[in-house]
Amino acid sequence: MPKIKTHSGAKKRFKITKSGVVKHKIQGQRHLLAGDSGNYGRKMRRSRVLGKMASKVIKKLMPYA
Repeated sequence: MPKIKTHSGAKKRFKITKSGVVKHKIQGQRHLLAGDSGNYGRKMRRSRVLGKMASKVIKKLMPYA
């Protein structure tokens, strides 16, 4: 049985923890940040956890993670 390919975009953007939780970095942190408040910027530095249904899709795209 051949190996299944991992989705390249998914492996760059998501990380699956040992407990099976899918983490991702919050978008919108590259440019045009001058208008945003400091609180907003600090909040966006942290990574977030995906919901149940979205993480199901990501786990299908990353079979060996």
